[in-house]
Amino acid sequence: MRRSLTPAVMVLCLATSLAYAADWPHFMGPSRNGLAPDTGLNKDWRANPPQVLWRAQMNDNGYAGPSVAGGKVFIMDRAGDNDVVRCLDLQSGQDVWRYEYQEGGRDNYGFARATPSYADGKLYTLSRFGILNCLDAASGRVVWTKSLMREFGGKPPNWNYSASPLVDGDKVIVQAGSPKGNVMALNKDTGAVIWVGDDADLAGYGTPVIATILGQRQYVVPTGRNFVGVDTNTGKTLWRFPWANKCNVNASQAVVEGNFVFLTSGYSIGCALVEITPQGPKEYWRNNDITPHFSSPIYYNGYIYSDSDTGGALVCMSPQQGQVCWRQGGFEKGGLLIADGVIIACTGNTGDVVMCKADPGGYQELGRIKPLGGQAWTAPILADGYLLVRNKQALACIKLK
Repeated sequence: MRRSLTPAVMVLCLATSLAYAADWPHFMGPSRNGLAPDTGLNKDWRANPPQVLWRAQMNDNGYAGPSVAGGKVFIMDRAGDNDVVRCLDLQSGQDVWRYEYQEGGRDNYGFARATPSYADGKLYTLSRFGILNCLDAASGRVVWTKSLMREFGGKPPNWNYSASPLVDGDKVIVQAGSPKGNVMALNKDTGAVIWVGDDADLAGYGTPVIATILGQRQYVVPTGRNFVGVDTNTGKTLWRFPWANKCNVNASQAVVEGNFVFLTSGYSIGCALVEITPQGPKEYWRNNDITPHFSSPIYYNGYIYSDSDTGGALVCMSPQQGQVCWRQGGFEKGGLLIADGVIIACTGNTGDVVMCKADPGGYQELGRIKPLGGQAWTAPILADGYLLVRNKQALACIKLK
């Protein structure tokens, strides 16, 4: 199994090295895997702690993540009964433009929670009640808008739509939770329906992954009760692996390498390594050593790194047998990224930002800062040496070069 994963690691590293360092244009970064291509970072945080460049007030009391493209930061916010799509200047934190639209309902762990997705000069945002917008990224002008609930009969999961829109070629992929089909593909330029998938499972909270498994290009989708492979051209379900917990919450993005899929969720369901074979999914192992509530694991140099509700820990795991290499407590539900050989992670309860080595040999902390403090459940992002972190009240930018 280790040999079968090695070529995929080489491809992953090549794809990451070719990514454009200045952007983090969508959920989980330029290669959609939690890896930032930045190098030359300040790694001596004890002697030279990085300083906050700017802070911007957030009014949504929630957890929506930012994205970065072309020197601009995009994030969802709130003003009264309106959702607000904000564009800020990366260097100054000043608002460049704002687009507001009405989105009712009470605070329920904040309001919008999806990360905006940037592609080809356009920005795609999804509200918690399924308003899908395509905006001109330079001006905030509306190009098109759709309602997953009103137009397609979509049903949000218990804690509302959370998966970020996935832009793939000419398609925008969303989970609608419609009885006609959960996964949908819309034309990214017009919003017209390209296909509706044949799977009618509950909508999940996690963003799909683009993968090629057994020579078939597909989306690996965490639905409410399963992980499924969906044909990118037709929406046909290629395989299904049951993965349900008591609250129907699958929020973590899958890790796919070759024909192997690493799955994980919270609510005590744990994690597993599954091989997709011509006869269907084959489970190799399963345990409860990684159980992230909603954060997504990262695969780096042959190892899985993830936060976990089990002990509120940051965990390094070998995926071949599911063996834990090390576990460090105190991280709770904080997310993470990996860049330049280090992990940058948030402590979910206290809002510390911690740098440690991405090394299976043991936990080695390089320093920590507290740019905001307080509950910080949103994963940090890194774009051209600028680290962006948020808590429920503010967004902060820290220069790491």
